[in-house]
Amino acid sequence: MTNPLGDIKIFAANANKQMAATIARHLCVEMGLSEVSRFSDGEINMRVNETVRGSDVFIIQSTSPPVNDHLMELLIMTDAMKRSSANRITAVIPYFGYARQDRKARSHDPISAKLVANMLTTAGANRILTMDLHCPQIQGFFDIPMDHLRGMYVFVDHLKNRFANLNDLVVVSPDLGSVARCNSFAELLDVPLAIVDKRRNPNVADKSDIANFIGDVKGKTAILLDDVVTTGGSLCNAAVSVMEHGAKRVYACVTHPVLSGDAMDKIAASPLERLVVLDTVEIPAEKKGNKLEILSVGPIFANAIDRIHNHKSIGNLFKTDLRYTQLPLQ
Repeated sequence: MTNPLGDIKIFAANANKQMAATIARHLCVEMGLSEVSRFSDGEINMRVNETVRGSDVFIIQSTSPPVNDHLMELLIMTDAMKRSSANRITAVIPYFGYARQDRKARSHDPISAKLVANMLTTAGANRILTMDLHCPQIQGFFDIPMDHLRGMYVFVDHLKNRFANLNDLVVVSPDLGSVARCNSFAELLDVPLAIVDKRRNPNVADKSDIANFIGDVKGKTAILLDDVVTTGGSLCNAAVSVMEHGAKRVYACVTHPVLSGDAMDKIAASPLERLVVLDTVEIPAEKKGNKLEILSVGPIFANAIDRIHNHKSIGNLFKTDLRYTQLPLQ
């Protein structure tokens, strides 16, 4: 039977071309023909080189660094699809930038995450698909459907394959804001939880200090879990604290590897034995190091897109009795 939403069409701007190709391959469709370039003054030039009239269009684009360029590419491509009479437009944003600006932390602060949500809707997006928002409540900023995938299941599979004895592990939350996420992760692994009490420096962006340590990591392999690593300072400080409290080794599992500035140098010099990340942000070759391990979530997004297109439940992707990373397309 013909899908009333039309054929699936996968397009990519410049942020996630590798992931988009993986998604298209798993869906057995050709990549959509489009071009994203720049005019001489820096303005974005966008062209769609095939018809999308009546199609179910999925645009793959993280708002990763350079954040503003990638965001504008996504907005302009969405507008182009709307003006080309696409039936439905889903913005697939593996890493949602501006997510840390989700509230007024101080007087006169903007709520940039809400602004970005409004811009995407105004541009013509009918649906959003993303993974591991910094703050899950951002889902409420959208007046269109949003599907929120979770990367922790990928890490659970990975750790179960890497470590024969899970009793040797303890999950460590790198700050108080990550406790809920890390507690769910620890429950899935059936291991204890410890917490690093991190305090932000109000005068320096992306700078924090360790105030307290809660829990027991002595003689254990500590697994730090976080949604994003930017400068690497907080993650490396947490790794030092974990080792100072008696852990025998420390790993980190982080969904979004932004890795700005000298982040990889900090990680190379830190006690971290391994940094396991997902490919929601494309990492240039010069930023890849011996400690870095990248897991692909392209197949997961392909499964989610297939389910959205065919009106099937996304919730089935989260059942713990299924292998999250190897679900067949249905």
